[in-house]
Amino acid sequence: MLAYRHAFHAGNHADVLKHVALVAVLRRMAQKEKGYRLIDTHAGAGGYSLESRYAQQRGEFEEGIARLWERSDLPPLVADYVDLVRQFNGGGPLTQYPGSPALAQLLLRPQDQLRAFEMHPTDHKILASFLGEWPGAEVSMSDGFNSLKAQLPPPTRRGVVLIDPSYEIKTDYARTLAALREALTRFPDAVVMVWLPQLQLLEAAQLPQRLKASAESQAKKGWLHARLSVADADARGFGMLGSSVFIANPPHTLKDGLKLALPWLAAVLRPDGQGKHLLETHGV
Repeated sequence: MLAYRHAFHAGNHADVLKHVALVAVLRRMAQKEKGYRLIDTHAGAGGYSLESRYAQQRGEFEEGIARLWERSDLPPLVADYVDLVRQFNGGGPLTQYPGSPALAQLLLRPQDQLRAFEMHPTDHKILASFLGEWPGAEVSMSDGFNSLKAQLPPPTRRGVVLIDPSYEIKTDYARTLAALREALTRFPDAVVMVWLPQLQLLEAAQLPQRLKASAESQAKKGWLHARLSVADADARGFGMLGSSVFIANPPHTLKDGLKLALPWLAAVLRPDGQGKHLLETHGV
């Protein structure tokens, strides 16, 4: 949706969960010498200023990455993620937040590839400029859902797909499920990572179950679903209560890392310390 700008939400609790998991997945992929391809279907602008009027308008990062910034008791997966955010800030104060493409740039090796898709013209221009000098990256102003078919399987037969739409239009739910099925049909070994908002909507409640059903029949190495619930609905019952990540063919080490990270994050990212978490796996 072209009206959506992730800059309003950069560094919030949902970004924390998504990027903790993404960093862990990419670290595992790099343990083998053979290169891999990361496909980011909704890449955004790459990086975001937390001092901009967008980020400051809602201040969502204050309830996300800012809550972790001064902590010394970070679980290993969280510590790795925060270290990368520090690198993105040049070791200085927290003024910038790396989106998924920026984290990828910090982690991908010369033999790896990034294929990033972004439809918003302003964000695409920023992203293309940000990644322009990196030979392993290609940035396209095209529909990431529709682009999967041409990207899979990659030549090395190793790949990660990140599906992270805004879900501001309800068709995103059906298209996300179709994208998971498309990716696993074309490349059953692909690590497919889907971010999902936790909303009081029927579509949001149904999508995790539908992803599980599809992955059980298509993914060779099972699935993992991790959820953080750290907020309350507003007076009308609306608002994002938390988010989750669903991963088909997850690295086998991810489950144990999240067992430590999720309860810690649930306590730290909710102001009263009463956040909730869920970790489900099948065939992992």
